[in-house]
Amino acid sequence: MGIYGALSSAVTGLRAQSHALENISGNIANSQTTGYKRMETSFVDLIPDAPLRSQVPGAVLAQSRATNNIQGDIQTSSNETYIALNSGGFFVVEPKVGQSDGNSVFAGSNYFTRRGDFEIDKDGLLVNGAGYYLKGLPIDPATGNISGSVPEVIELSNAFLPANVTTTINYQSNLPQLPKTANYNSTVYNSELLGAENFGATATTAAANGTADLGAGAGANLATTVFADGQEMTVTVNGAPVRFRYYTGATPPTGGGVAINLDAPKTVQNVLDEMQAGLRDFGGGAAASATVGLNGSNQFAASLGTDYHASFSISGTTPALATTLGLTEPQASSAPTLGTVNTITADDADDFVANSISGGAITVYASNGAPVNVQVRWAKVDSAASGGADKWNMFYLSDSKAVGGSTAWTNIGQEYEFNSNGSLATSVPQATISNLRVNGVLIGDVVLQHETNGVSQFADVNGTVTVSTLNQNGYGAGEFLSVAITDSGRVVATYSNGERIEMAQVVTAQFNGVNSLKRLDGGVYAATSESGEPIFDLSGSGVIGGALEASNTDISDEFTKLIITQQAYSAGTRIVSTADEMLQEALNMIR
Repeated sequence: MGIYGALSSAVTGLRAQSHALENISGNIANSQTTGYKRMETSFVDLIPDAPLRSQVPGAVLAQSRATNNIQGDIQTSSNETYIALNSGGFFVVEPKVGQSDGNSVFAGSNYFTRRGDFEIDKDGLLVNGAGYYLKGLPIDPATGNISGSVPEVIELSNAFLPANVTTTINYQSNLPQLPKTANYNSTVYNSELLGAENFGATATTAAANGTADLGAGAGANLATTVFADGQEMTVTVNGAPVRFRYYTGATPPTGGGVAINLDAPKTVQNVLDEMQAGLRDFGGGAAASATVGLNGSNQFAASLGTDYHASFSISGTTPALATTLGLTEPQASSAPTLGTVNTITADDADDFVANSISGGAITVYASNGAPVNVQVRWAKVDSAASGGADKWNMFYLSDSKAVGGSTAWTNIGQEYEFNSNGSLATSVPQATISNLRVNGVLIGDVVLQHETNGVSQFADVNGTVTVSTLNQNGYGAGEFLSVAITDSGRVVATYSNGERIEMAQVVTAQFNGVNSLKRLDGGVYAATSESGEPIFDLSGSGVIGGALEASNTDISDEFTKLIITQQAYSAGTRIVSTADEMLQEALNMIR
């Protein structure tokens, strides 16, 4: 059996090396095939049963071993629909089985490949160079979420993208604590404010009245009929006290304050006029137009004139004088009120622009896709420095062609009030512009999305609005231009209006027994019982857009194996020749 056994083993060796040569040949032939996975050869020894001291090496069996778990080089490509996988997964594909009424027909089966040279065919399907169609999951355009869980052939549409009406504007900005409008003058009190009363808003100033009727014509009476030597009164305007001191004789009182002489022929009206002048001179900017006099009921009356922001109080009044004037001690003025400017007419538009600052502009879209330019301006309507609170209103240009008394600018209807640290006193994560209409084009209700702390009031040396976020969710109709697959596995269509719409999600599959997949033509694989069922991944993990995976064949390594295989085969043939010679010698012994 020895010679025959050697001959038999040599034949199995020749067969095994032939099988290895076949694998090497296929690997070299496919060294440029996209996504190809080389086949290795595993040799298994076959040992015949024999006693321990009579064992022989035996024969050999050649088996193929897949390298599906070994990745080829990733090469970039200018084609945006080419994709590669930087993971151990596979693309899910399916072959077309026919046509019906001009439409492609598919059997619904899943195959798996690493070949990612996908291009769009005439039917809007993504097919690779081997004729297999890419599968994935559709994306709901309204929500951007994946729909379903069963992969299907990705079908693209080159139809026009319908217009999408703007419903949300994302707007975040910082408003300057001191807006430097065109009318702002550092020497003019409240010149940075809009001045709501100048644009038709009803406003009231701070005022205080006595309750005592001084009698008809009291102002013409001698001053001493109301005031007396040594009496005092203090009017405090926005934290600035003005002390009035009344005296008779030639020597005014010492210790400061506004001294008012009562000697004849001074009248009550003369004293009130001097009080008014003193209040305007020493009461600060809020008292620049203050009034002191008698009202229609012959009562003592004081107000801040045309200032609609500050309040004042009367205190330190000598008891006798307080009784004469009918003043309480202390006496607070009525609170000023600021009206709301809802609209700005075309006649007032220039003044409004000069008393406000630009807040940016954005194009929004109507339901039919008509673009509309929305210009925004911010106006500071009240100030903590003037005795009120830091408050702002936002306006938009609703009619750029308005004339006369027609509305040009419209208030969005949301008040923004800030704390001293620049944050909103009351959080305004969003505001709604009701029935937004610009130049006659109706957009509808639009939400201004600020998010938390999206609008602030921090000091800005430039006195301008700094807009950090300004975008919106609408767009006009667009023509289909191209398709690309992103690194997250999203199939994205680009349109002429600049929109990029996600249409589908590429699905990848993982296998526990990846090297036990069944190899088929075109670089595809089918699942087997040894490979296990596919584990679908919907996240797009590992997908690389604009790239291809090359063959994992290494030519130099294959040539090395080729040399070894050739030498092993040659050695096997020598064994056959030697065995043949030995058999001939054995046969010659009987001659």
